[in-house]
Amino acid sequence: MQKRNLKFFRAVNEALHVAMQKDKNVICYGLGTDDPKGVFGTTLGLRENFGPERVFDMPTSENSMTGIAIGAALNGIRPVMTHQRLDFFLLAMDQLVNNAAKWHYMFGGKHSVPITIRLILGRGWGQGPTHSQNLQAWFAHIPGLKVVAPATASDAKGLLLSSIFDPNPVIFLEQRWLHNVEGHVPAGDFRVALGQAKVLRHGDAATIVASSYMTIEALQAVKVLSKNGVECDVVDLRTLCPLDWKTIFSSVKKTGRLLVLDTGNETCSVASEIVARVSMELFSSLKGAPRRIALADVPTPTSPTLTKVFYKGAEDIVKAIGQMLRKDIPFEDLNNKSACPHDVPGDWFKGPF
Repeated sequence: MQKRNLKFFRAVNEALHVAMQKDKNVICYGLGTDDPKGVFGTTLGLRENFGPERVFDMPTSENSMTGIAIGAALNGIRPVMTHQRLDFFLLAMDQLVNNAAKWHYMFGGKHSVPITIRLILGRGWGQGPTHSQNLQAWFAHIPGLKVVAPATASDAKGLLLSSIFDPNPVIFLEQRWLHNVEGHVPAGDFRVALGQAKVLRHGDAATIVASSYMTIEALQAVKVLSKNGVECDVVDLRTLCPLDWKTIFSSVKKTGRLLVLDTGNETCSVASEIVARVSMELFSSLKGAPRRIALADVPTPTSPTLTKVFYKGAEDIVKAIGQMLRKDIPFEDLNNKSACPHDVPGDWFKGPF
């Protein structure tokens, strides 16, 4: 397949175009879907190419509109619902949990709900407690839901196409800071299988398991670690439910050490589940206690002074790996964050703010 460089948001946009060209039953709607900015650019051109019957805005009535999507899905339509903030979707949890997620099971596998729900999350702009939540663990906890969290432009396209054509409901999480990340993206109907993690870097010192934006921070951290003679596996989960235990276990058996990164709050996080299961099933392979890096169990702050220390990044990862190896690893190779606005990770990052 031909490869080109595309930004993450353009990869999402291309996936939607490919899906709608391939199947006339794919529809796309949500708040701002047909706005001039097209939900951070991800839905631009869809209405012009496929018409207002298949691409349209919706009322601010998330629960009822999700119910409409479920009904449509049960009658042969493949809806893609788009929400500019994960937080806005919380009003639709009843439809998601009690209907979409359970339908296939309750009717003996004879009916399914092929709905994809795009939820955009992330920090910045002082959004605070009600507009920057990372609630992926909620969704991963519900039997019947698949939860996808791509970190690269290529995976954004490949995983979204797989999500749209999956026979059951998928929550597709887009971290807003990733939308301008650029990478090689195959043209055409390119798909990445759900439930398969990917090892992005190889090493034997420790296993770093990450997803979504924390994968980017992990890749920055391993550059510093490598300069100091420490080589680590970096496992990008890509799908949070189902988790690819085979890839995780294989890496931990090799390295004997585990550090899990999470954009959510620490308690009952996806990171907690990975640490727990590795501890239970690979205890004899471990050289030390597994660790996790996640957010503190408090609401997201709005104040720039508080957000400076609230979020975790590459320096925290380097420090944790150093502690696990009982090795002092300097931080000077990392970008000086003080030279950037408080909520920008460094000069190397090209995402929207």
